[in-house]
Amino acid sequence: MKQRMHPLILALFLVIGVIGSGPSVAFTLEEFQFETEAEFHAFRGLIEKLRCLVCQNESLASSQAGVAQDLREEVYRMKQEGMSEREIVTFLVDRYGDFVLYEPPLKASTLILWFGPFIFLGFAGYILFRTLGRKTEQPEEDLSEAERARLQRLLAAGGTTDNQDK
Repeated sequence: MKQRMHPLILALFLVIGVIGSGPSVAFTLEEFQFETEAEFHAFRGLIEKLRCLVCQNESLASSQAGVAQDLREEVYRMKQEGMSEREIVTFLVDRYGDFVLYEPPLKASTLILWFGPFIFLGFAGYILFRTLGRKTEQPEEDLSEAERARLQRLLAAGGTTDNQDK
């Protein structure tokens, strides 16, 4: 029983670790001062729409990287100066490209990002349909006269074989 408990306990800790390791905000927004709750939520929403430039698929809101902290401070400064969300996003896109956005705009250079998965799924479905839809029947071959005569003898004899037919 002890040998089984150890892997079970290890698996339990692994599951707890995976569940507990969801995205978390390591910094607090308390360092940023807002006059109203609406300003706080607008700032929070904006930094969640922006991607950290050095992290793998993390928003500015959840990233702990130094660059993310600098960008959060820059966004906060621009908000305090009265810039609109659109102006801030335009500034960041001009400076860092569409990569800074979690949802890149629909334009010629991003068409593959938006429609590539659907094209791939359609192509894969077509290939699957063609592969599974094909009948794998073997063409029937006609029996020779000798094979027909042997078949008739076997059927007449009740399915037993005799060695002289070979």
